[in-house]
Amino acid sequence: MSLKILIIDDELHIRRTLTSLLNDQGYEVSSIDNGEMALKYVNENHIDMIFLDVMLPGIDGIEILKRIKESKPLITVVMISGHADLSIAVKATKLGAYDFLEKPFKAEKVLLSAKNVLQKLKIENEISQLKKLVDLEYNIVGQTHAMRELNNSVRKAAPSDGRILILGENGTGKELIAREIHEHSKRADKPFIKLNCAAIPKELIESELFGYEKGAFTGAEKRKTGLIEEANKGTLFLDEVGDMSLDTQAKLLRVLQENEFKRVGGNESIKFDVRVVSATNKNLENMIVNGDFREDLYFRLNVIPIRVPPLRERIDDIPLLADYFLKTYSIRNEKKTKKINEAGKLVLKNYNWPGNVRELKNLIERLVIMTDGNEIGDFEVNKFLNRTEEAPENKKIDAYAQLPLRERLIQFEFDLLNEEFKQTSGNITQMALRLKTDRSNLSRKLKKLGIK
Repeated sequence: MSLKILIIDDELHIRRTLTSLLNDQGYEVSSIDNGEMALKYVNENHIDMIFLDVMLPGIDGIEILKRIKESKPLITVVMISGHADLSIAVKATKLGAYDFLEKPFKAEKVLLSAKNVLQKLKIENEISQLKKLVDLEYNIVGQTHAMRELNNSVRKAAPSDGRILILGENGTGKELIAREIHEHSKRADKPFIKLNCAAIPKELIESELFGYEKGAFTGAEKRKTGLIEEANKGTLFLDEVGDMSLDTQAKLLRVLQENEFKRVGGNESIKFDVRVVSATNKNLENMIVNGDFREDLYFRLNVIPIRVPPLRERIDDIPLLADYFLKTYSIRNEKKTKKINEAGKLVLKNYNWPGNVRELKNLIERLVIMTDGNEIGDFEVNKFLNRTEEAPENKKIDAYAQLPLRERLIQFEFDLLNEEFKQTSGNITQMALRLKTDRSNLSRKLKKLGIK
């Protein structure tokens, strides 16, 4: 990262000395001998740092400092003067001067000032990049009908305090939806606390949720605050709630009914105010029938159900998501943003994505890191999808080669509809949306071909 420095001083030898000193360190240096020209130059060029003389002909240094800070407040200004005056130094500092150097100044002090500014800019740039990554990490991307429906549900549900159950396959982005709900709720400035019920052994979930008192069990050397307490006034996200044991379900139900809990090993009842958002990839209704999930807890959690569609139901969002992840991982890995060409995007759209958005995300990260050049095509996409064998489309064409045209078309239509029927588990409405066709006409065609 290069530092662009401007020297404003009417003494030629000062300008030459500073220019030579700073150029030797690799900085880009310009110099001007009067205030009027300097102000014009600053307005027309990008400058990171200015060494500004206090005593100048025409507009003096203090006035120039004031105008620079009004128009370009992010520029770092170091004042220099041959007539040290405490009152001038104080005034310059109040106006935003970064430092004040006396003439004749020592080279070490000049270089230290420049070094500190460079370091400050590097930190600010890193923070800016981190903010970009945070923003990118939690964006919801999609313009298909399924995503518009999802966004509409989130927009309606978020401002309420109703408990929400998010339903969706692994990798669809259920946590992302939970965060979006929190960010658009009345609790957005309060904590968002997550508990992954599948990742914690069942014997530890209670102490994670409710906390524990010192001495509650072997190893409990001090009191621990539980996640419900940490989430007070905010949102508690119970991820993979279908993996919670029946014992823990019973205790959670009681806590939600009474709006209070006790730490493990404690006697004190603690009131709380938490909005609960849950998520699962399981069919809880089937689990209730099988005795694996409490029906009363299900109704407590499922006040507002929100379904997150799998990626195969939003195929037209795949190019948007791919471009979005390319940008994200290019920033994260400090690489120039790459581009997936149309052939590459076609491969992405024709893949079934059993791992949903998470699988796409991981693929794009691999492509950003492992591919050469700035353009990614179908060969690279197939390679990293482990699909380098002959394309299925070509195999089908070979299989049809001996058939007359009419029979080829019938066979092609059968293969296409049969594959779509499998991918949507026989959901005709989903098939019609994916194929952009009329549902009733599609149903008749499936019966005619013997698929349904």
